[in-house]
Amino acid sequence: MTADVPEPAETEPGTASERSASPDYVQSLARGLAVITAFDAGHPRQTLSEVARATGLTRATARRFLHTLVELGYVDTAGSAFWLTPRVLDLGYSYLSAMPLTDLAQPHLERLSARLDESSSIAVLDGHDIVYVGRVQVRRIMSIGITIGTRFPAFATSMGRVLLAALPPEDLDSYLSATDLRVLTPHGISDESGLRAELAEIADRGWALVDQELEPGLRSLAAPVRDRDGRVVAALNVSTHAARYSTQQLRDELVPVIVDSARALSADLATVNR
Repeated sequence: MTADVPEPAETEPGTASERSASPDYVQSLARGLAVITAFDAGHPRQTLSEVARATGLTRATARRFLHTLVELGYVDTAGSAFWLTPRVLDLGYSYLSAMPLTDLAQPHLERLSARLDESSSIAVLDGHDIVYVGRVQVRRIMSIGITIGTRFPAFATSMGRVLLAALPPEDLDSYLSATDLRVLTPHGISDESGLRAELAEIADRGWALVDQELEPGLRSLAAPVRDRDGRVVAALNVSTHAARYSTQQLRDELVPVIVDSARALSADLATVNR
């Protein structure tokens, strides 16, 4: 007769400092969110074992959270598979509906796209990534689809560099020390000193140009969006195919338009809650 083999110890979502920094930390909430975020574009349907492995939870704990989410309507199941339901979008909508930025940005994005006949977007910084919170799609220029909620590494994008360039020095140091500056295309900046120099130039001139560093054939421009106190809270951009504009044309023809749009949005944002 063989002895029962205990399940492996659970790995708590979040860092140790995050877990111990406050007595108000709610372990069960962190675990539930970890289960939700275990599902992504690469893993839209998962078994119980796959969710447990992705979250570091035991099968028994993962099972309880999955079935709780099923009861609440955030997860559905059939046989051994689990997947998220559209109700999960309510969580993101709560964030977007509470942000005046998204409502204010939409007409600016629409005017910008109509004027340039190019796709335009607005994004915020979240950890190591930018997250799209608004977008007007004119044509599909990337092999990777972009929608609200799409994330990309901040260091490789024009909007990300605008946002990184505005960070306090200590926050930028923390970002760079914790980020793998992996080259995504042959055009990418892979060393910290090169990225720091580029960010310093962006902070000085007030806009960023990224030439085929996120995806071959894609060029993008971005400018900062500021709140009423002058803090950079988002970045606005336009993306275009490299065949449509040279980098010099982008600087001469598109930069003034994008900078003006970002300033106009910033002026609108400055009136909120006055």
